[in-house]
Amino acid sequence: MTGLHPNTVREHLDALVRRGLVRRSTALPSGRGRPAHLYEDTELGQGEYARLAVALTEALALSSSDPSRHANTVGEEWGRELARDRRLGASSPGQARAQVVDLLGDLGFEPRAGGRDCEVELTRCPLLEAAYRSPGIVCGIHLGIVRGLLAEQGVDPAGSELEPFAGPGYCRLVVPPV
Repeated sequence: MTGLHPNTVREHLDALVRRGLVRRSTALPSGRGRPAHLYEDTELGQGEYARLAVALTEALALSSSDPSRHANTVGEEWGRELARDRRLGASSPGQARAQVVDLLGDLGFEPRAGGRDCEVELTRCPLLEAAYRSPGIVCGIHLGIVRGLLAEQGVDPAGSELEPFAGPGYCRLVVPPV
């Protein structure tokens, strides 16, 4: 924590938003009260890629009879390709799981340990805007990546789950121990 008063932090965040250095979005409602504000740093050029992701998710939603399933299939192949490209080869299911979490960190998800051993909180989404608009597709691709990474290393991905926007500022990934 910063040790600063929440109003002071809010003023600084508002200034960063006005300067275009930080993007503010609203979390999905969960329970009583107003939904939380989420803040994410902006990177040069990221906005155009985010718009491309939104356009592609909308195209998949319009052209597929089962967009979530197709998104998961695309993600699985992407995950397998990532595992091959990085020459991932785990000697145990636990090592494969650790490599998956490390790779998610490399991809910009900023993973951290969750409440249980098999849970990981993904505290940043590289495609947050698209995920808000089409969570079934974007999150389906992300889950598919995890499943493909595991499968390519010979680990059964069954039981892997991704809960979009599970809490303020994170999605919950479950990769059960095998």
